Amino acid sequence: MFGRRGEGERREPVLSTPGFSSELRLTSDDRPTLAASPMARERTAARGGKANAKAGGTKQGGAKASNARGTTSSAAGGRGGGRGSSGGGRRRKRCGTFGRLIYWGFVLGIWAVLGVAGLIAYEASQLPPIQNLAIPERPPTVIIQGTDGKTIATRGEMGGASVPLRALPPYLPQAFVAIEDRRFYSHFGLDPLGLARAMFVNLTTGRLREGGSTLTQQLAKNLFLTQERTISRKIQELILSIWLEAKYSKNQILELYVNRVYFGAGAYGVEAAAQRYFGKSARQITLSEAAMLAGLVKSPSSLAPTRNLEGAQARAGVVLAAMQDAGFISAEMEQAALARPATLATGRGPDSAGYAADWIMEQLKAAIGPIEHDVVVQTTLDPALQLAADKALKDTLAKNGKKYGVEQGAIVLMDTNGGVRALVGGKSYEESQFNRAVTAKRQPGSSFKPFVYLTALERGLTPETIREDAPIKLKGWKPENFSHEYRGPVELKTALALSLNTVAVRLALEVGPDEVIKTAHRLGITSKLEPNASIALGTSEVSVLEMVGAYAPFANGGVGVTPHVIERVRDASGKVIYAYDTPSRGMVMAPPHVAMMNRMLQETLITGTARRADLPGWPAAGKTGTSQDYRDAWFVGYTGRYVAGVWLGNDDSSPTKKAGGSGLPVAIWSEVMRAAHKDQPVVALPGAGNYTPGTVPSGEVPDEPVVTGGPQAPADKKPATLDNWLLDKLFGRG
Repeated sequence: MFGRRGEGERREPVLSTPGFSSELRLTSDDRPTLAASPMARERTAARGGKANAKAGGTKQGGAKASNARGTTSSAAGGRGGGRGSSGGGRRRKRCGTFGRLIYWGFVLGIWAVLGVAGLIAYEASQLPPIQNLAIPERPPTVIIQGTDGKTIATRGEMGGASVPLRALPPYLPQAFVAIEDRRFYSHFGLDPLGLARAMFVNLTTGRLREGGSTLTQQLAKNLFLTQERTISRKIQELILSIWLEAKYSKNQILELYVNRVYFGAGAYGVEAAAQRYFGKSARQITLSEAAMLAGLVKSPSSLAPTRNLEGAQARAGVVLAAMQDAGFISAEMEQAALARPATLATGRGPDSAGYAADWIMEQLKAAIGPIEHDVVVQTTLDPALQLAADKALKDTLAKNGKKYGVEQGAIVLMDTNGGVRALVGGKSYEESQFNRAVTAKRQPGSSFKPFVYLTALERGLTPETIREDAPIKLKGWKPENFSHEYRGPVELKTALALSLNTVAVRLALEVGPDEVIKTAHRLGITSKLEPNASIALGTSEVSVLEMVGAYAPFANGGVGVTPHVIERVRDASGKVIYAYDTPSRGMVMAPPHVAMMNRMLQETLITGTARRADLPGWPAAGKTGTSQDYRDAWFVGYTGRYVAGVWLGNDDSSPTKKAGGSGLPVAIWSEVMRAAHKDQPVVALPGAGNYTPGTVPSGEVPDEPVVTGGPQAPADKKPATLDNWLLDKLFGRG
């Protein structure tokens, strides 16, 4: 107490009062805070006792003891207060860090949402305006028919007509829903549950096993987008899926899907696939067939039943289980379908028809221009002969291919007017679409020699003309006979029948390589030929189609032909929009030379290299060919009705195991030609029946041989030998 003058009198503190040594401090009672803790009150009491001691001086011993305890308590309270303050700071620090994490997480989340929205807006801007989008028109279909009017192939991005969903068996669309998109009728174009399931499966298995795309997403991709696997394309797919769901009903989307999806083997849409695999309309397929079709869309190329029937059947079993699980079919229906799995239709067209169809599509564009509407192409192809040619090649390669080191082959069968009746471009179209009958160029070997001999006949020589069969050397090149034997002076007909290389080279040099090339081009060869002495041995590359077309004038009396396969083209209404008008190439060979060549080439099948040819009752002629190191084996032969060429070899031009033209090619040719001539009336070879060796046919070959190209040899001049011919060229003699 400072003392008082009277009650109620206000006393102002005087800080400089003598004898006043206390400090003026605020206590916890003076602070507007919540009630202090017991520890804080203890510290406050200690400070108060200390202040009183300073103001009142030294007290009695009891007071000292009490003050000492207070001091001790105050000290202890001070230490405890320090620990409490440190713990509160740590708690405040932790709360601050957590708050900052929440804050920045929220900020980043907002930026992520804005980023995704911006990306979606950008991808949407790359699409045409949504209001302008429409289901694109179905691409045109090209139906290719044989001579019997039956379809042998279809081409185009859409292989069949669209079929309304209500016209299909109910289990067909149900199969797609069960295996591809179980929640199709409940989602909005994107299936979050399906996507999450696919992500879980892919993450747990460590590889991409499942996709989360809905049927709507797949349709959007097929209709409007490419097949590239990018984030950009996926976002656009999602945008278009939502648009499709908003614009079309579920059944409309499903109908579009089943009529556009790819089923392998060139078939787009259920109608094309049903025709391709089962030989019937999609309206008529069974439950097991429906399950197989639905299973193909996962991997159409590898599961196509034409390539992998067992795989397609196994996948169909998975689809049936999914249908039963979804309640679309009963367990009894599932078991019945499993007991009778789908199989390919019997009598389905040969695999090789694909090669002919590809060539037809190339010809079609040249004939009618861009294909904008469905068309039906009537061809010269005979399905029965196509099947026979396909079978002959496959069977021969399966039986003897490994033995002779031969992996591939090609066949062209043509009538004498140039119409292609069968075309096989390889042993399996499913495995390789490269057309070895049309596109591939290979060395024809000795099968090219008829053009050399024809050139010589056109310059005055005859089948009885003598030439020397002896070793020859030209600038280090030594052409040899197959047998490495030499016969000396031989007649040309014998030299051609026995395929004597030295005589062919001598003739080529005698008439000039350029003249041989002109003759070959005149008859139908279109490839570039090199003007050198080796042209006589068929070292310039040509196609099988070219060779067969160039042999046709021998079979038809000397008329040049243009190989063709399209007879007419009709639109969907049946109107003819194109008809083949045989372009007349006129006579490319004089009848006397036709007669002489036919007699010489006929001798090849009688006594020459093609003696194994087997075509009973039919006059036939032809020439074998084998290129260097047995890389190519050929036989091109003909009758008065058909011409056929066969090539065997390897795609990489590797040598075969001595597969020559007189072996497997002749055997294949015989099988195909027997099928072609079955029940056909016999037709003689032009001029060959009246030709007698050593004589000139009366009324066919005049006293002076007809010359259709190059200079004519003087009538009184003896046939030149190679040596005399070289002297004439060097010194200008004669």
